Amino acid sequence: LFIRPQQKRNQEQQQFRSGLKKGDSVLTTGGILGTIEGLTEQFVTLQISSGVKIKVLRTAIAGGVSEEMERK
Repeated sequence: LFIRPQQKRNQEQQQFRSGLKKGDSVLTTGGILGTIEGLTEQFVTLQISSGVKIKVLRTAIAGGVSEEMERK
């Protein structure tokens, strides 16, 4: 009973990560907000501030961020 909802969430998360593109605003599992500057098969380069970029695993991306949420 509990396996199916978890599988569905995992599948949705996997689809989200495969659809990432340059310029998307995202939130990492560590709570870092950033804009995607580069993508590879395994890594995502995020710009978290003017001139500050970090590289994280694609699996560390928790979700997208709306513009409204980013302003807060």
